[in-house]
Amino acid sequence: MGTIRQGDSVKKIRRALPREDSNGKSDVPSPTALRQYLQRFPQASILVVGDLILDHYVMGRVSRISPEAPVPVVHVESESLRLGGAANVFNNILALGGKADLCGVIGSDESGRLLMKELGNKRSSRGGVVIDHDRPTTRKSRVIAHNQQIVRYDIEGRSELKTALRQKILRYVESRIKELSCVVVSDYAKGVVSPALMSEMTRLAASQKVPVVVDPKVEHFSYYKGVTVLTPNHLEAAQASGVHGDDDQTIDEAGAMIRQRLGCRSVLITRGEKGMSLYEGDGASWHLPTRARQVYDVTGAGDTVIGTLALALSAGASIKTGAIMANYAAGIVVGMVGTATVSPKQLSEAFGDA
Repeated sequence: MGTIRQGDSVKKIRRALPREDSNGKSDVPSPTALRQYLQRFPQASILVVGDLILDHYVMGRVSRISPEAPVPVVHVESESLRLGGAANVFNNILALGGKADLCGVIGSDESGRLLMKELGNKRSSRGGVVIDHDRPTTRKSRVIAHNQQIVRYDIEGRSELKTALRQKILRYVESRIKELSCVVVSDYAKGVVSPALMSEMTRLAASQKVPVVVDPKVEHFSYYKGVTVLTPNHLEAAQASGVHGDDDQTIDEAGAMIRQRLGCRSVLITRGEKGMSLYEGDGASWHLPTRARQVYDVTGAGDTVIGTLALALSAGASIKTGAIMANYAAGIVVGMVGTATVSPKQLSEAFGDA
């Protein structure tokens, strides 16, 4: 379902950042300009819609192998719970100074109660989170020793939401849409995002000229027609377009193909240590080299990217400028272990000197 194919060749103008225009001036925003957009983040009002996840971390150390099986024995030193999935996007937006609300689903179980406890008083309204009594709250448990993930085990339900629950979410979106600066869709393929939900939500957003940015799942690519920005990673982009490889030419083909087929304004492909590549409607593309100094953990980096991008668009930045700011934010968060957030101070310092 998720594969996108395009037979026609696509004209592309590839631009590596930085670059100078005919007047000798760089088309890359200065650190001062980036900080001006950052200062406007508190004006944003963003609704995050998607799959809510409770991230459970078990931290410890390994000093021996089990006599029962060839596996390490982890001596547990600490445990923690963090917001994951759409809830981590929401948390990233708040951490950067923006205003955000959340739509998703939890089960009527202990994990659901713990997730709501982690959310605490961060939400201005409680209307967007619905309870499904027939599914568990999605919970990902990671066992980490010496900053290395040993194993992960998940509890989840992936069935599509019942019509009544989907309608509750859509009614909430409709009640908020006029006051929003951006809608973020965080799709982890746990049942919230469906063709019916995306179709109605993009219609509501278009009626108020509110941009919709989507962190996608490859099996759902056909759902995202007409969104403003799609942010797949390079593996998702390659799989969805049917191309193979992660070199510049292959990613160029995938990005242009996805953008044309889905009618998105832009496609921003995250490429790990290779940075990001942005594809826009005029056939132009830009490559943004990575800003990561040291990579400890990429968990949740996509959440940071889309949250920062949504804030930048809400602040009046172009998609390219938003991508540059998101690239800086991602470079910070991958240097932390586990799902993490970035502060305005950290992001401002990452921009460097004016």
